[in-house]
Amino acid sequence: MTDVLRRGRASLAFGFFAQGVAFALLVTRIPAIQDRYGVSDALLPAFLAAVPILAGVGSVTTEWLVRRIRPSRLLRWSQPVVLLALLGVGAGDSMVELAVSLAAFGLAVGALDATMNMLGVSLQRAYGRSIMLSFHAAYSLGGIIGASLAWAGAHWDLPLAVSYLPVVVVLLPAALVGSRWYLDAKATDAPEARDAGEGGQAVAFKLLLPLCLVMTFAYIGDSTVSNWSAKYLQDVLGSSEQLATVPYNVYMVTTLLGRAIGDFGVRRLGAVAVVRLGALVAAVGFAVVAVAPGAWVGMLGFTLLGLGLCVLVPQTFAAAGRLFPGASDAAVARLNVFNYVGFLIGSPLVGALGDAWSYRGAMLVPMVLVLVTLVYAPSFAARPDRYGGGHERPRTADVGPGSNGL
Repeated sequence: MTDVLRRGRASLAFGFFAQGVAFALLVTRIPAIQDRYGVSDALLPAFLAAVPILAGVGSVTTEWLVRRIRPSRLLRWSQPVVLLALLGVGAGDSMVELAVSLAAFGLAVGALDATMNMLGVSLQRAYGRSIMLSFHAAYSLGGIIGASLAWAGAHWDLPLAVSYLPVVVVLLPAALVGSRWYLDAKATDAPEARDAGEGGQAVAFKLLLPLCLVMTFAYIGDSTVSNWSAKYLQDVLGSSEQLATVPYNVYMVTTLLGRAIGDFGVRRLGAVAVVRLGALVAAVGFAVVAVAPGAWVGMLGFTLLGLGLCVLVPQTFAAAGRLFPGASDAAVARLNVFNYVGFLIGSPLVGALGDAWSYRGAMLVPMVLVLVTLVYAPSFAARPDRYGGGHERPRTADVGPGSNGL
């Protein structure tokens, strides 16, 4: 493996890490943001929904932009916008400033998520083996660190700007320096692969649809844990307020652990087997949560959810790259939109079912949706590509000094 690919992989992993930190710092300080700007409870859902909606717009726009601008360049400049928008959220004084900052954050996050996964898919193809989960593990690690920093800021009652500024000062220049080594598909693919891409392979939505549904179901499950785990443990299972904060932290840690070892599982068992196993473990987790007699059993269920759900999203992006080897950037951008669709559906769905029926019963709905993933698991199978008969052709010998200009 050449130093070029190693640097590309390390720099992209840092990009995923920085995004995990930034997103966690935003979503875990929502109460403080609400207090700072005087956002009413009635208006708060509109602000919260605007971010994923605009992120979806950003992702769709990215599909059009990457036809003219390299994904690495879009990633290089969207990441600073995300970090500066985060700082803007912490430093603003008026509702208008909050709206502008959140709009910039949402649009840039859509472009950032799409281009990060585009580069991840092309790097995995260059490596010739599964590495996609390692990038998402870096994101999970960033989320844990960002949530920890948010806890420290809340514990010491620090102003939002004081909490956010040191993070932006550290991450912004580091991300700009690291972006020098980002690698696009045109730099990592063999000449025949580049010819296939330049040939304009169409992204047939009918073929992409199963992956879009799996992405949606995975994020419905993830948003259920993110938004309802604390309330469920406290109101339904009768835990203390302090103990109710534990499930999400456990979920994040098990997500990190699952992704850290997930690539090894894909190499040994194949993507289809790993996706099926992840879906089954996640379904068992939701079932345990739904029938849990007490808080500790409920936490066991949330632990299983982290181990199960963590593999689905990275493998969905990887499968899109295999399905459309000549148009992986466009496929990833379209697929990424369903990340935000699931996020928007999940929390309101569980809340509405919980109020109308019961929160225990509401947990069965994402369980069923995750089980539907088993039906679509064959979509994750390796497929012959258009330039050599293999699904992720090893490229280590082709990328190096004297080949492909690297």
